[in-house]
Amino acid sequence: VFAGRPGRVLTVGEMPGVTIAEAAAFTDPQRGELDMVFQFEHVSLDVGEHRYDLREPGLPALKASLAAWQAGLAQRGWNALYLGNHDQPRAVSRFGDDGAHRVASAKTLATVLHLHRGTPFVFQGDELGMANAPFAAISDYRDIQTLNFHAEAAARGDVDLTALLAAMGRMSRDQGRTPVQWDASPGAGFTRGTPWIAVNPDHVRVNAAAQVGEPESVFEHYRALIALRHADPVVTDGDFELLMPDHPALWAFVRRGADAALLVAANFSAEVIRMRLPVDQQWSAAAVVLASFPGEPQRTLPDLELQPWESAVWR
Repeated sequence: VFAGRPGRVLTVGEMPGVTIAEAAAFTDPQRGELDMVFQFEHVSLDVGEHRYDLREPGLPALKASLAAWQAGLAQRGWNALYLGNHDQPRAVSRFGDDGAHRVASAKTLATVLHLHRGTPFVFQGDELGMANAPFAAISDYRDIQTLNFHAEAAARGDVDLTALLAAMGRMSRDQGRTPVQWDASPGAGFTRGTPWIAVNPDHVRVNAAAQVGEPESVFEHYRALIALRHADPVVTDGDFELLMPDHPALWAFVRRGADAALLVAANFSAEVIRMRLPVDQQWSAAAVVLASFPGEPQRTLPDLELQPWESAVWR
């Protein structure tokens, strides 16, 4: 349960395994039960029999999952939009590129999420592009689930513990629980003492103090996205249409309202994308209203060129 507007309580249900039909019913305003449902389909695509049985489903599977929920809750119900939370690893490490393209991919993940229909949840650190910590030993962890899984695997003796630790470094719940990185001080501005779990050493360059007010930072990109959601009704009320669902690197969709339309195109790869989008010629008059690389030349649709992990929104 979250506090909403004065006199209003926002009710959100966390429901692993919930179906689209069930979520539509639970969040139907006529029934007055829940405002939103946290579903787990899209954060289950890359795991197999257990949390550390890692899979690589590919971008089309992720696009299809979110698009199905957009369609299923279009007429009634409402989506809770998220990529990370206290039980998930850092979004930029899981869905983006936390290496050379950390800033670009953090911005693009935010753009795609915030331009879907629903209420986006910004998990602490998303707005800074916080990444997974370089945990290498089981002693680095505090999460009881991680510790128990490792102890049981070691006792059985049937698991490659080196590979398991590598998987835990990618997927442990502790990755979403490292202290928020406020500044470059030894405790990241979170504490002057010893935190319950180690601060990510990248806090000396990835922190709020270095980003607030910096025009091309991840933080300021989040601010621009939130402002766009408040300013343009099509973001919250418009219909959703996924474009090119099978493309392995391009995530593109259109949001259509009564008076305007937005086109979102995002490059989920380290390669340049050049192509023609399957949209009509009227988009040649569209203007860019938000871009993850503000300095890039403004291009004319439907011809598209996106740099690695670049995203843009046209109106």
